[in-house]
Order: sequence, then C-alpha cells, then structure tokens
Amino acid sequence: MPTYEYVCEACGHEFERFQQMREDPVRKCPKCGRLEVRRKISAGGGVLFKGPGFYATDYRKPSPGDEKKPKTEPTSKPEHGGSGSKTGGTSDATSGDTSGD
Repeated sequence: MPTYEYVCEACGHEFERFQQMREDPVRKCPKCGRLEVRRKISAGGGVLFKGPGFYATDYRKPSPGDEKKPKTEPTSKPEHGGSGSKTGGTSDATSGDTSGD
C-alpha cells in the first residue's frame, strides 16, 4: 500500500496517509477540520537493496580510464638473494677492486 502526502490549503498543514490505492483521497484536514485538503504529487520512494551481496559497483560500467590501467598481479620474485638482488654481484665488484693501484 502506498503512502500519500496531503496538504491543507486552508491552514497549510501537511500530513501523510498509508492508504490502499482504491480508497478515496482524504478531504478533511485533521488539524483544522476544513474540507480543503489536496493530495500532493511526490517523487515516491527510492529502491533499497537489503542484505549481503549488493554493492554500488556490482553493475557499473567500466570507465574509459579503467581499460588503460594495468592489472596488478602478484609476482613470484624472491625478496632476498638470487642473481637480481642489490646485494649480489654488483656491489662486490666495486668494493673489492683495489688491485689496480
């Protein structure tokens, strides 16, 4: 059942009524008792998603910049040791080269 909004044109009182669609609109103001009540046209209620699994990004279209961004994937490079580390062969060659003096 919808909620209807009303306004009394005599006293300016605004109120809401939860009514069936087949019911006649309210005509009498509950505040002043005059028969000058009019139904307002409202925007209605918004859609609410309740429960887990509803996110704002579930159905969004990717923006043009999303396609250009590289996807980050985990790599399996070792953090210590190996031939590509900074403490490997490059630092040993420069620190131990004193034979040319």
